[in-house]
Amino acid sequence: MTPTAAPIHLPVLDELIDGLPNISGWEDALESVTNQQTPVFLPATNLKIGAVKSAFAIALHMHQPTIPAGWNGALINNLQQMFEHPNDGDNHNAEVFAWCYSRMADFIPELVAQGHNPRVMLDYSGNLLWGLRQMGRGDILDHLKRITCDLTYQPYVEWLGTMWGHAVVPSTPIPDIKLHIQAWQHHFAAIFGWDAIARVKGFSPPEMHLPNHPDTLYEFIKALKECGYRWMIVQEHSVETLTGEPLGDKHLPHRLMARNSQGETTSLTVLIKTQGSDTKLVAQMQPYYEAKSQSSQRSISGISVPPLVTQISDGENGGVMMNEFPPAFKKVWYEMGHDPSVVGMTGTEYLELIEATGVNPEDYPACQPVGQHQIWQRVSPESATPATVEAAIADAKQANSNFHMEGSSWTSHMSWVQGYENVLTPMNQLSARFHEKFDPLFTNQPNHPDQTSVTRTAEYRQALLYNLLLQTSCFRYWGQGTWTDHARSLFEKGMETIG
Repeated sequence: MTPTAAPIHLPVLDELIDGLPNISGWEDALESVTNQQTPVFLPATNLKIGAVKSAFAIALHMHQPTIPAGWNGALINNLQQMFEHPNDGDNHNAEVFAWCYSRMADFIPELVAQGHNPRVMLDYSGNLLWGLRQMGRGDILDHLKRITCDLTYQPYVEWLGTMWGHAVVPSTPIPDIKLHIQAWQHHFAAIFGWDAIARVKGFSPPEMHLPNHPDTLYEFIKALKECGYRWMIVQEHSVETLTGEPLGDKHLPHRLMARNSQGETTSLTVLIKTQGSDTKLVAQMQPYYEAKSQSSQRSISGISVPPLVTQISDGENGGVMMNEFPPAFKKVWYEMGHDPSVVGMTGTEYLELIEATGVNPEDYPACQPVGQHQIWQRVSPESATPATVEAAIADAKQANSNFHMEGSSWTSHMSWVQGYENVLTPMNQLSARFHEKFDPLFTNQPNHPDQTSVTRTAEYRQALLYNLLLQTSCFRYWGQGTWTDHARSLFEKGMETIG
């Protein structure tokens, strides 16, 4: 595979600046690199799409939150906390977790050396990437560089972008959505290089949480596209057809439509993660066996394409991922040679292969976030205004007690909003204070500094860090008590930092 040629003017990025992760300051350079439209996998793939009957793709999600639990409230990663307190809960698994974060860099070269054709997608939060460096586990990052930067292994591994602070998008302040996306890109580029970030074209939203409020969704998709992303994974039950029915074929790529209350429309390609017990399905490599059961290719505008079974799960959590996944993962690739019509792919590889046959992404079946049909039944997207959309939302809530605008995720049995005012209120207050202080500095007026001269300052980077950290999902997912106390500490330190 020919690496993406990085323009000679691009600087070498430091991974850490003043002890903090590199999460801002090179926005223009990132935009120029990530918005390159050249194929990523097509020049190097060893798969012939015409011979493939069906395919599968798996992604491993890795995350540990940053918490104010070090000496005198210092920021440390939860994995470090696990190592330092091995007798608490399941903290005795800390070393196993660390191995899980590193082991793909063993499995992939081993399988390739044996003549097999593995594929995997990796999704690591910014919290975790920084935490590994903080706690002196640069050996894990160096190990991952082998399968990220070595041309030998790039065709087999795809990294997915995500929100730097593992924030669930629907309840993230809209102005901060793009900041999370760009922060992750900065940090990843600083660790793995410009060529590596140029190849990151798929996005994995934390908790598979998809916003269904029209304005939040629109800004989310707009930000993704501005940051160079071509596609995203979404949960099957988080989307619907444009008329409100379940998807007709979850094994085809879809076009996610985003319409805001101003009548503006955009869209993004999505791959559908099927429902089920995530870790068990991936640990036992169920997507491969489901792909084998797909009896025929599908048609998109008269062009035959193989169906793709897509699944993502935590890459380290639970006994099945710790113990059952390694042998199951290897077994699948051992078997693959006996049935070359069923293959593993990465998301970008699959999309580039089918689009090379003439498939137009505009012809993918359309979908929208679940529940949105109840809005657009009440107001035409073409004539929408903020007032009419909010009136439609209010009317839908009155007519249907189950209707809400909290979005939908893999864990939709719980709310990320209700009962967490003690986290959400400070979170919104800190975000508002952050933007109140820094946004006026970005105006294009005489004598005002340009954006990068602000975003490269220590003051901005530290304030941004606390703003993003407070939005980490764990401070709500793990319930009231210690975790909400962590959120309160981050809020107080963040407000003190911003001043």
